[in-house]
Amino acid sequence: MQPRVTAILVAPSGAASLDRTLDGLSQQTRPPEALVVVDASPADSDAGRLALSGAAQMVSAPGVTSIGAAVAHAVRVLGPAPESDDEWLWILGDDNAPEAVALAELLATVEVAPSVAVAGPKLMRQSEPGVISEFGETVTVLGRSMPLVAGELDQGQHDSHADVLGVAAGGMLVRRSVWTALGGFDPGLPHIDASLDFSTRARLAGHRVVLVPSARVESAGPPEDFGREPGGHARQARLTRAAQLHRRLVYAPLAALPLHWLSLVPLAFVRSLWHLLVKNPGAAIGEFRTAFATAFGGSRITRARANLRRTKTASWGAIRPLRATVTQVRERRVNERDAQLAGIEDSATPRASFVGSGGLWITLLAAVVGIVAFFPFLSAQAITGGGLLPVSTTVASLWNSVGYGWHEIGTGYVGPSDPFAGLVAILGTITFWAPSFGIVLFYFVALPLSALGAWFAARLITRRTWVPTIAALVYSMSPPVLSAMQTGHLGALVAHALLPFLVVTMVASHRSWSAGAAASILFALIAAGSPSLLPALVIGWLGAIATRPRGTHRMLGIPLPALALFVPLAIAQVSRGTWWALFADPGAPSRADAASPLQLLLGSPETGLNGWTALVAGAGISGATMAFLVALALLPLGILAVVSVFLPTRGRAIACLAVALLGYATAVAATHLAITGVGSSTTGVWAGSGLSLYFLGMIGAAVVSLDRIPRFTPPLGFLFAVLGVAASVPVLIATLGGTALIHPSDGRILSAYVTAEAVAKPDVGTLVLTPQPDGTLAVSLERGQGETLDQQSTLDSTQQQLSSTSRDLTILAGNLVSRSGYDPAPVLKELGVGFVLLDDTNKQDPAAALNQRAAQVLGSNALLLKAADTSSGQLWRYVDATERTTRHPTGGPLRPIVLTSWALIFGSALLLAIPTAPRRRRVRPGAPEAEQPATTFDEERDE
Repeated sequence: MQPRVTAILVAPSGAASLDRTLDGLSQQTRPPEALVVVDASPADSDAGRLALSGAAQMVSAPGVTSIGAAVAHAVRVLGPAPESDDEWLWILGDDNAPEAVALAELLATVEVAPSVAVAGPKLMRQSEPGVISEFGETVTVLGRSMPLVAGELDQGQHDSHADVLGVAAGGMLVRRSVWTALGGFDPGLPHIDASLDFSTRARLAGHRVVLVPSARVESAGPPEDFGREPGGHARQARLTRAAQLHRRLVYAPLAALPLHWLSLVPLAFVRSLWHLLVKNPGAAIGEFRTAFATAFGGSRITRARANLRRTKTASWGAIRPLRATVTQVRERRVNERDAQLAGIEDSATPRASFVGSGGLWITLLAAVVGIVAFFPFLSAQAITGGGLLPVSTTVASLWNSVGYGWHEIGTGYVGPSDPFAGLVAILGTITFWAPSFGIVLFYFVALPLSALGAWFAARLITRRTWVPTIAALVYSMSPPVLSAMQTGHLGALVAHALLPFLVVTMVASHRSWSAGAAASILFALIAAGSPSLLPALVIGWLGAIATRPRGTHRMLGIPLPALALFVPLAIAQVSRGTWWALFADPGAPSRADAASPLQLLLGSPETGLNGWTALVAGAGISGATMAFLVALALLPLGILAVVSVFLPTRGRAIACLAVALLGYATAVAATHLAITGVGSSTTGVWAGSGLSLYFLGMIGAAVVSLDRIPRFTPPLGFLFAVLGVAASVPVLIATLGGTALIHPSDGRILSAYVTAEAVAKPDVGTLVLTPQPDGTLAVSLERGQGETLDQQSTLDSTQQQLSSTSRDLTILAGNLVSRSGYDPAPVLKELGVGFVLLDDTNKQDPAAALNQRAAQVLGSNALLLKAADTSSGQLWRYVDATERTTRHPTGGPLRPIVLTSWALIFGSALLLAIPTAPRRRRVRPGAPEAEQPATTFDEERDE
């Protein structure tokens, strides 16, 4: 009997190729007997305005949202199916324009093979007719769907394919009786794998599914999209996973169904980690959404299992040969990866070689300079002085200071730690056998690390091979980094070393999840080391988003780790009315003389022009003259920076100068923010961190000029480098000259006597009395072996009011150094004080006079026994010392909550930041070149 074909043309909302498809139908050499157009779009659509004639009819289905539902609606309109097996349905989407012989070739195949129930054409890309869009479908061993052929140039190499597991919905020719018996497409698969599942069920019902390579049909995308705009990779991954899980639960044996159901959420967790590792974070949330929807959306799965059980006549072993083998899957992945890597290599822009252009050598030079400048620290176990102290002696103690909980500093408190404590813990963990040595090691790594980062940052904005070397030299020897090292500002040192790397990753973050994650970690580390940079970092982040809006989704999460670090501290500071203290310098409080705006402009974070004033004091050179000479040394840097805005690449120059302006504004603002208590006075935020950002921007602008100025560039670059380094000579040699605030240490904070006692009694307290230059007395209580760097807290150093315990401590100290009838024993026992240390290092009046009086009073106190004269002062022992009577509270449930949230956020960022092979990306066929995924940094065109 002559086969009868009914073409079902589905026109979803937004059908743009409907006329082309109708033209193709009208030109068929073997036309279909009937045509049903399912209009699933609004009333004013193109499909709604069609005027059909003859056996064609229009069916309106505005509520239909999937191709399966649209075809089912059309089949219901056709009426009851006849008993004959010669009734066929030809399913077409609005973009499936067939070639003239397409239907004839399909029918020629099924007429000679009665066992064939489903036949599929070769789908060709609408925009590239010579390229195969899809030709056959299958599944892997684990059930993941994949096309047999996709994206290949059609040369007839796959025309031998015949029997397959599945075919695409577009252009599918299916026996109507089989369609009715199988129940059509599964409603539980509205978006992905609907045709694959139908073909599989047809196979299990004893029918054949074949490909017809001579039948060619156009395709602009999978019919499952149903008129929707192509979604992002995250949506595609979510829909694909949902379809896979649905099929898995439908196909699974009844005995294995509970195991599959229980594994849904654990597998979602494992797969979400994998998505983070392969730089596909958008799919991680979809994993959990899909897992829960599948686990608790059982009604569709139950119906689908019943339908499969009703029609299944063949075993699963019958379709096993049609599945993709492990070898086929591996070969396909290798070919895709090779194609992507080839594209990257072809599109990569040649840039300066790190070794060949001097990057390696300037890094080694910076390392040598660091070793020479800090030679006294080579054999040191720790560094102390300025803002530095030794750290705790064990890694466990280091990390115990991180997060929310009890902190021993001062009289102790329950609250959040500074984010800086985590930074110290990381450095100490690197040298776990001697945690304090981690800071010593970083001192020798800081200069070459700064040079390395500056070299890579400069390479982004210049094609001249020698210019990054100049930039790396000047940045690594600039005054801010050397001043930070000589004054013990560890956080500012970390910020200076990492700022160039933040620039590099921020530039690439708009197109790379890995770069965005790395930028988020660097953002957090820099903010933890120098909270004063937080406003500038946020402004820079917003500026990066504004200039790269297409990559906003990859850049939005950059501040998230820093936000997580600072939220507990911010809440604590705001709750006591000192929100501005959030920007205080972490580490041991130290005095700093605020520099004037002019001195800041010349790169000096404190008064003294980076040590030049003191160095030439004996030569009779005035401060004004010295300021002029320093300005002269930095003049080439200023000229090159200003000239950059008049060059063709002014966009880069403006960005660099904006960074410099942010840094300078930060430095100026820091000098006006006096919030940290040091003895009887307060000191401002250290301005060096802002100057690091200032120098980074200025050097970047100078690099733009050196890259574009055609004549006299090498001599100008040499002069720029020599004078830039010369401006930092005093701070470079400060350690060797004995003028630095820092000095080597054996890691001991208090005297050996106290340290030995602390081994047996870790909670023993030492009352430290320090005469101040203004004649007042500073008091602190240190536990165990003394206050360490990881125990320091800005909550303690910026407190505006004394607690009741601190007030008792102050009264105790005042009465101990004066003759009165006050009985100190109850307070000493309550606080667990075992020793009293009188710091006599300040030999100048009035501190010296106060020290002498205090020593006499302490020596005459019957409760105190003179223990020793130490390098840090005179030590007395409390004769009736006992364990302190009060026990400190714990952090409660907030500590695990804070630490867990930090671990999740930073763990996710680390997984994303780990470099992996390029991830396969979907690109719309025929997309403009500008829309193709970039593989290198965008180059700014000359104007």
